[in-house]
Amino acid sequence: QVQFVESGGGLVQPGGSLRLSCAASTGTFSSYGWYRQAPGKERELVADITSIGGTTNYADSVKGRFTISRVNTKKTVYLQMNSLKPEDTAVYYCYARTVWGTSYWGQGTQVTVSS
Repeated sequence: QVQFVESGGGLVQPGGSLRLSCAASTGTFSSYGWYRQAPGKERELVADITSIGGTTNYADSVKGRFTISRVNTKKTVYLQMNSLKPEDTAVYYCYARTVWGTSYWGQGTQVTVSS
């Protein structure tokens, strides 16, 4: 069973930065990513990255502010979030996907952007 350790969430003022990390306990994955879900809204893709080549994809709302990265040997994915806005407030979930299309999810970490 794949388990994750997520860290880095918290409360930050608008314009501030946070770095999320998510480490899988086991497995071989073809891609990693982050989703988020704000109260009353559907879960949305924030960013994803392939294990081989490091090809990235971002939601338009975070382009230029967020950066996703991964360290394959550590089975870890990161999300550097800069210039945070109140609308970035949400629970952020990491995932890891196998080559067979199976996705495993982290437990979620709260990010709150408020003055």
